[in-house]
Amino acid sequence: MKKIIFAILSLFVLASCEDDLDLAPISDAGSNGFYNNADDFAQAINGVYATFGVQSNVDYASRYVILGESRSDNIYSPGEAGVRDWNAINNFLNTIGTLGSVSGAWNVNFNGIMRANTVLDQLAENPGAITDPNLRTQFEAEAKFLRAFLYFDLVKWFGKVPIFETFVTPTEALDIGRSSVSEVYDLIISDLNFAIANLPASFSGADKGRATSLAAKGILARVYMTRSGPQLHPDGPCLGTNEYDQALTLLNDIINSGRFGMLDDYASIFDYDNEGNDEIVFDFQFISGGVGAGGFYPTEYYDEAWARVNLPFPGGNPGDGSKRISDDLLNSYEDGDLRVEPTFQITYLNEEGEPVDAQFYDKFMNVDKAGGDRFDWSLNYPVLRFTDVLMLKAECILQGASGASSEVDDIVNDVRARAGLGPVSGVTLDMLLEERRKEFAGENLRWDDLVRTGKVLDVMNAWIQSEDASGKIQTVTTDFIIYPIPQSQLTVKEGLYTQNTGY
Repeated sequence: MKKIIFAILSLFVLASCEDDLDLAPISDAGSNGFYNNADDFAQAINGVYATFGVQSNVDYASRYVILGESRSDNIYSPGEAGVRDWNAINNFLNTIGTLGSVSGAWNVNFNGIMRANTVLDQLAENPGAITDPNLRTQFEAEAKFLRAFLYFDLVKWFGKVPIFETFVTPTEALDIGRSSVSEVYDLIISDLNFAIANLPASFSGADKGRATSLAAKGILARVYMTRSGPQLHPDGPCLGTNEYDQALTLLNDIINSGRFGMLDDYASIFDYDNEGNDEIVFDFQFISGGVGAGGFYPTEYYDEAWARVNLPFPGGNPGDGSKRISDDLLNSYEDGDLRVEPTFQITYLNEEGEPVDAQFYDKFMNVDKAGGDRFDWSLNYPVLRFTDVLMLKAECILQGASGASSEVDDIVNDVRARAGLGPVSGVTLDMLLEERRKEFAGENLRWDDLVRTGKVLDVMNAWIQSEDASGKIQTVTTDFIIYPIPQSQLTVKEGLYTQNTGY
């Protein structure tokens, strides 16, 4: 897939406008007779995947770092001047509707959705362009998987959002308001079910990395579990639907497929020379080499001062806004936990050879694999790991789905054993969340975990009380479960959208 997608990346990855309702798809080439054959459609679907690449100086995974991990109790980043986007997000300020990170999340996702819609429209309008019906169905299924994926993130970030099932012009979009979260979920679930029914369980060769039926099952399981969470916010992503059994069935399908497994060595999951290993159910693909197809997300984690000593190029978080690992997270690890060393950079020597107190993630770092610049990291970003599938299964059982408590204990103890830790018994939901926190530190799942399980207010406010020496972090209320609608969207057409409460 890397060869296919990124060889043509420069064709599709253009920066979207951050100030307008930018819904024009990069892959909209229908007006000039582009969609004539299978190769044209292959390029167009690759353009949808390219949504996950670098745009406007960040990649899609970077948004997870800023909007997810920096929002959670894993990162303490109030900032000295408080001027970085992630400082304001970490501090739960109600003025963040003007941030580029917030408007970028909206614009990039809808841009990707419009790319997917263009492919779907052209498939319908040009039925004879692809002579192989199986390939035609595959492209349709991939487009629907990607549209569902992007809408799922939008629901988690913004709650109610407008639904676009076909390509619309920016002018036409001005007449389409936000739909309810339930309606958006209906589209997501329909798209993912189509993907499950029509995508293969795996791809090989240059196509490895494309969406598969098993990846779709994993994302749909997350959808069901998120929808099932307690409805703390009236327009938030959790609806209290109690669909844990549906999620469990999907997760068991992945587990029983025999295509994935837990690696014996935790660090090897993130080894640059071990991409596509048995842990990976779905990932974002990156390659380096100055072809515009590398990733930026590792740069989101490290300190600028560390980079000046250890990397051949500048980048990283400045001293007044580092994404410092919270003491609470570091202190949660037991002695001898084998995940600590490959996950964190705790100290380093500066340019003067003096030790610097540092706490940042280096899980995705390998200085020997650094590309040409800070936008050129080659490591694929793991979206869904097999260990996550197992632990989500344990969560479903704890939430009332079919299964025994012994299954939960077994799953948790397998994870702990790989980390070099002893077994536990009688695992509760709180215990499972703590195990997930350590297993997936830096993988940007913590905020979603807290929201999905309804623990977000209690956990975050207790953490603020104990961790926030600066006094800059605001009390977390239900309003902050979702983000504000970007201010730029509110001013495009007065009255089209109303702002989320609390902002």
